[in-house]
Amino acid sequence: MQYILVAAGLSLLLLGGEMLVRGAVDLARGLGVSPLVIGLTIVAYGTGAPELLVSLEASFAGSHGIAIGNIVGSNIANILLIVGCSALIYPIGCTNGSIKFNGMMMLGATVLFVALGYTGAITPWDALPMLAILVAFTLYSYSSSRKTPETVEAAQADLDAEGFDSTPLSLPKASTILLAGLACVALGSHFLIAGAVDIARSFEISEATIGLTLVALGTSLPELATAIVAAYRRHSDVALGNVVGSNLFNILGIMGIVPLFGALEVPDAVVAFDFWVMLGATVVFVGLTAFCVKIGRLVAGIFLLGYFAYIACHYYGISAMAMG
Repeated sequence: MQYILVAAGLSLLLLGGEMLVRGAVDLARGLGVSPLVIGLTIVAYGTGAPELLVSLEASFAGSHGIAIGNIVGSNIANILLIVGCSALIYPIGCTNGSIKFNGMMMLGATVLFVALGYTGAITPWDALPMLAILVAFTLYSYSSSRKTPETVEAAQADLDAEGFDSTPLSLPKASTILLAGLACVALGSHFLIAGAVDIARSFEISEATIGLTLVALGTSLPELATAIVAAYRRHSDVALGNVVGSNLFNILGIMGIVPLFGALEVPDAVVAFDFWVMLGATVVFVGLTAFCVKIGRLVAGIFLLGYFAYIACHYYGISAMAMG
């Protein structure tokens, strides 16, 4: 039964995430909001809705390991798996100056997340500054990007990569799709957490491991789908921006919201192993975007091998040895 719940949860999350983003974008376009605003906010943060709902559901259920593991595992998957798949399809250019700045922001947010995790718990007092940083960063990105016409083209390319038609849906239809997407994401997160917790208990697997692997991969499916389509359509900068924006939202947004409802305890195993994998992957990724012209297929292959090795470490229990 738990496997049916997990499968149903993942399916609803993927469907709901797609409907949520599409409904929100068409609603914004119907109201006359520019592609720039849509690209900076709705598309970038909308794909993070599954992670937010899953982490909230896990926190309310007392499964802190899944809540934390979901974010850490998603950020690792975003870099190693999604960038790897995207660059394997089509090399990703790294010449956009905003990507370099946003990458440094992502690195700073990751270092802050790791530092807070070493205290043993992320409290509401930790969450508020993270949420404030996200709001300030979003406002700064919006105001600064308005000065460069290239950003408007990039935002339109973001919509093209998502497959949106030039004519948006009517407001009633867009609103209906948006609400249906929210319902699917909420129900899917409930099913996924219920099934994942049962699996963890039946196999005596830690909830953190389930969150870091199965749940994290499931909630990253919307980002993966978006990045693959963007790479296929040669919008490599969209794929890169999607990863950076998603990781920033995962840390500053989700970890800025979920702990407001109660402190999140950080499992020792995550601190000892997974935080370092996340930080290492982030450093490598930011270094590549800062000093390389593009991320080619060789690097893509290394990233994918790195992700499969990370999953293998959890499967064979190697990650648990870090605590010793």
